[in-house]
Amino acid sequence: MGKRHRAVEGLVLKGFWAGKRVLITGHTGFKGSWLSLWLHSMGADVFGFALPPENTPSLFDQLGLADKIHHTIGDICDADTLAQYVADTKADFVFHLAAQSLVLRSYQDTLATWNTNVMGTAHLLEALRKCARPCTVVIVTTDEVYQNEETRHAYVETDRLGGLDPYSASKAGTELVVHSYRAMMDQETPGIRIASARAGNV
Repeated sequence: MGKRHRAVEGLVLKGFWAGKRVLITGHTGFKGSWLSLWLHSMGADVFGFALPPENTPSLFDQLGLADKIHHTIGDICDADTLAQYVADTKADFVFHLAAQSLVLRSYQDTLATWNTNVMGTAHLLEALRKCARPCTVVIVTTDEVYQNEETRHAYVETDRLGGLDPYSASKAGTELVVHSYRAMMDQETPGIRIASARAGNV
Protein backbone atom coordinates (compact mmCIF):
# COMPACT_ATOMS: atom_id res chain seq x y z
CA MET A 1 0.00 0.00 0.00
CA GLY A 2 1.48 3.36 -1.05
CA LYS A 3 1.99 6.32 1.27
CA ARG A 4 -0.62 8.44 -0.53
CA HIS A 5 -3.19 5.63 -0.40
CA ARG A 6 -2.65 5.21 3.34
CA ALA A 7 -3.07 8.96 3.87
CA VAL A 8 -6.36 9.05 1.97
CA GLU A 9 -7.58 5.92 3.76
CA GLY A 10 -6.83 7.63 7.08
CA LEU A 11 -9.10 10.55 6.21
CA VAL A 12 -12.15 8.33 5.81
CA LEU A 13 -11.63 6.32 8.97
CA LYS A 14 -14.04 7.26 11.73
CA GLY A 15 -11.28 7.48 14.28
CA PHE A 16 -9.49 10.21 12.34
CA TRP A 17 -12.39 12.68 12.46
CA ALA A 18 -13.60 11.92 15.98
CA GLY A 19 -13.41 15.10 18.04
CA LYS A 20 -11.96 17.21 15.20
CA ARG A 21 -13.37 20.71 14.95
CA VAL A 22 -14.49 21.30 11.35
CA LEU A 23 -15.78 24.56 9.90
CA ILE A 24 -17.89 24.33 6.74
CA THR A 25 -18.99 27.46 4.90
CA GLY A 26 -22.02 26.88 2.72
CA HIS A 27 -23.21 24.03 4.91
CA THR A 28 -26.87 24.68 4.02
CA GLY A 29 -26.30 23.90 0.32
CA PHE A 30 -26.55 20.50 -1.34
CA LYS A 31 -22.88 19.49 -1.12
CA GLY A 32 -22.40 21.29 2.18
CA SER A 33 -25.31 19.38 3.74
CA TRP A 34 -23.93 16.01 2.66
CA LEU A 35 -20.44 16.92 3.88
CA SER A 36 -21.85 18.10 7.23
CA LEU A 37 -23.82 14.89 7.69
CA TRP A 38 -20.86 12.68 6.74
CA LEU A 39 -18.42 14.44 9.05
CA HIS A 40 -20.97 14.44 11.88
CA SER A 41 -21.42 10.68 11.41
CA MET A 42 -17.63 10.31 11.64
CA GLY A 43 -17.63 11.99 15.05
CA ALA A 44 -16.43 15.45 14.00
CA ASP A 45 -17.59 18.56 15.82
CA VAL A 46 -19.07 20.42 12.83
CA PHE A 47 -19.55 24.19 12.67
CA GLY A 48 -21.55 25.63 9.77
CA PHE A 49 -21.66 29.22 8.52
CA ALA A 50 -23.94 29.98 5.57
CA LEU A 51 -26.98 31.77 4.22
CA PRO A 52 -30.38 30.14 4.88
CA PRO A 53 -31.28 27.23 2.59
CA GLU A 54 -32.73 28.43 -0.71
CA ASN A 55 -35.06 25.52 -1.45
CA THR A 56 -38.11 24.29 0.41
CA PRO A 57 -37.85 21.60 1.45
CA SER A 58 -34.06 21.72 1.50
CA LEU A 59 -31.71 18.79 1.97
CA PHE A 60 -30.35 20.60 5.03
CA ASP A 61 -33.81 20.57 6.65
CA GLN A 62 -34.63 17.04 5.53
CA LEU A 63 -31.46 15.77 7.20
CA GLY A 64 -32.26 17.64 10.43
CA LEU A 65 -28.78 19.16 10.47
CA ALA A 66 -29.73 22.17 12.58
CA ASP A 67 -30.01 19.76 15.53
CA LYS A 68 -26.84 17.81 14.70
CA ILE A 69 -24.21 20.50 14.15
CA HIS A 70 -23.37 24.04 15.28
CA HIS A 71 -25.56 25.86 12.75
CA THR A 72 -25.06 29.60 12.16
CA ILE A 73 -26.71 31.79 9.55
CA GLY A 74 -24.25 34.33 8.17
CA ASP A 75 -22.87 35.93 5.01
CA ILE A 76 -19.23 35.44 4.02
CA CYS A 77 -19.35 38.95 2.54
CA ASP A 78 -19.71 40.26 6.11
CA ALA A 79 -16.00 40.25 6.89
CA ASP A 80 -16.22 41.22 10.56
CA THR A 81 -18.89 38.67 11.49
CA LEU A 82 -17.08 35.93 9.58
CA ALA A 83 -13.75 36.77 11.22
CA GLN A 84 -15.29 36.55 14.69
CA TYR A 85 -16.90 33.23 13.86
CA VAL A 86 -13.62 31.83 12.54
CA ALA A 87 -11.82 32.97 15.68
CA ASP A 88 -14.45 31.46 17.97
CA THR A 89 -14.61 28.14 16.10
CA LYS A 90 -10.89 27.29 16.45
CA ALA A 91 -11.23 24.80 13.60
CA ASP A 92 -8.77 22.03 12.82
CA PHE A 93 -10.19 21.76 9.29
CA VAL A 94 -12.01 24.29 7.09
CA PHE A 95 -14.04 23.40 4.00
CA HIS A 96 -15.07 26.49 2.03
CA LEU A 97 -18.11 25.69 -0.10
CA ALA A 98 -20.06 28.95 0.21
CA ALA A 99 -20.44 30.52 -3.23
CA GLN A 100 -22.74 31.91 -5.87
CA SER A 101 -22.64 28.79 -8.02
CA LEU A 102 -25.16 29.37 -10.82
CA VAL A 103 -24.07 30.51 -14.29
CA LEU A 104 -27.38 32.14 -15.24
CA ARG A 105 -27.61 33.98 -11.92
CA SER A 106 -24.08 35.27 -12.45
CA TYR A 107 -25.35 37.22 -15.46
CA GLN A 108 -28.34 38.54 -13.54
CA ASP A 109 -26.43 39.46 -10.38
CA THR A 110 -22.88 39.87 -11.62
CA LEU A 111 -21.41 42.06 -8.88
CA ALA A 112 -22.82 39.85 -6.12
CA THR A 113 -21.24 36.83 -7.83
CA TRP A 114 -17.82 38.46 -7.90
CA ASN A 115 -18.21 39.74 -4.34
CA THR A 116 -19.26 36.37 -2.94
CA ASN A 117 -16.85 34.15 -4.83
CA VAL A 118 -13.73 36.31 -4.76
CA MET A 119 -14.04 38.67 -1.80
CA GLY A 120 -15.94 36.14 0.32
CA THR A 121 -13.03 33.73 -0.10
CA ALA A 122 -10.56 36.51 0.68
CA HIS A 123 -12.51 37.37 3.86
CA LEU A 124 -12.26 33.76 5.03
CA LEU A 125 -8.55 33.42 4.29
CA GLU A 126 -7.78 36.78 5.90
CA ALA A 127 -9.69 35.70 9.02
CA LEU A 128 -7.63 32.50 9.18
CA ARG A 129 -4.45 34.48 8.59
CA LYS A 130 -5.22 36.80 11.52
CA CYS A 131 -6.01 33.88 13.81
CA ALA A 132 -2.73 32.21 12.81
CA ARG A 133 -4.02 28.93 14.22
CA PRO A 134 -2.72 25.77 12.50
CA CYS A 135 -5.40 24.13 10.37
CA THR A 136 -6.02 22.49 7.02
CA VAL A 137 -8.12 24.47 4.53
CA VAL A 138 -9.86 23.20 1.39
CA ILE A 139 -11.31 25.87 -0.92
CA VAL A 140 -13.80 24.39 -3.40
CA THR A 141 -13.93 26.10 -6.80
CA THR A 142 -15.05 24.45 -10.06
CA ASP A 143 -13.81 22.54 -13.09
CA GLU A 144 -14.92 25.55 -15.16
CA VAL A 145 -11.99 27.75 -14.08
CA TYR A 146 -10.02 27.03 -17.27
CA GLN A 147 -9.83 29.19 -20.37
CA ASN A 148 -12.04 27.47 -22.94
CA GLU A 149 -9.81 26.81 -25.95
CA GLU A 150 -12.63 25.10 -27.92
CA THR A 151 -10.59 21.92 -28.32
CA ARG A 152 -11.03 18.30 -27.28
CA HIS A 153 -8.11 18.70 -24.90
CA ALA A 154 -8.82 17.44 -21.36
CA TYR A 155 -7.81 20.26 -19.06
CA VAL A 156 -5.18 19.74 -16.37
CA GLU A 157 -4.27 21.82 -13.33
CA THR A 158 -1.45 23.63 -15.10
CA ASP A 159 -3.69 24.93 -17.91
CA ARG A 160 -4.48 28.62 -18.19
CA LEU A 161 -7.24 29.96 -15.96
CA GLY A 162 -10.05 31.89 -17.60
CA GLY A 163 -13.80 31.83 -18.03
CA LEU A 164 -16.12 34.08 -20.04
CA ASP A 165 -19.26 33.99 -17.91
CA PRO A 166 -19.10 35.80 -14.54
CA TYR A 167 -19.42 32.56 -12.58
CA SER A 168 -16.47 30.81 -14.24
CA ALA A 169 -14.35 33.97 -14.27
CA SER A 170 -15.04 34.68 -10.61
CA LYS A 171 -14.04 31.14 -9.69
CA ALA A 172 -10.81 31.56 -11.65
CA GLY A 173 -10.34 34.72 -9.60
CA THR A 174 -10.91 32.65 -6.47
CA GLU A 175 -8.05 30.39 -7.51
CA LEU A 176 -5.77 33.45 -7.74
CA VAL A 177 -6.85 34.56 -4.26
CA VAL A 178 -6.04 31.09 -2.92
CA HIS A 179 -2.65 31.11 -4.67
CA SER A 180 -1.75 34.49 -3.20
CA TYR A 181 -2.82 33.67 0.36
CA ARG A 182 -1.10 30.30 0.25
CA ALA A 183 2.17 32.03 -0.71
CA MET A 184 1.79 34.56 2.11
CA MET A 185 0.86 32.03 4.76
CA ASP A 186 3.63 29.64 3.75
CA GLN A 187 5.95 32.40 4.97
CA GLU A 188 3.92 33.81 7.88
CA THR A 189 1.99 30.85 9.29
CA PRO A 190 3.25 27.56 7.81
CA GLY A 191 0.88 25.64 10.09
CA ILE A 192 -2.04 26.74 7.90
CA ARG A 193 -2.18 24.40 4.91
CA ILE A 194 -4.33 25.50 1.96
CA ALA A 195 -5.52 23.58 -1.09
CA SER A 196 -8.17 24.19 -3.72
CA ALA A 197 -10.44 21.51 -5.15
CA ARG A 198 -11.90 22.08 -8.64
CA ALA A 199 -15.15 20.18 -8.28
CA GLY A 200 -17.64 19.24 -10.97
CA ASN A 201 -21.34 20.05 -10.86
CA VAL A 202 -23.93 17.73 -9.32
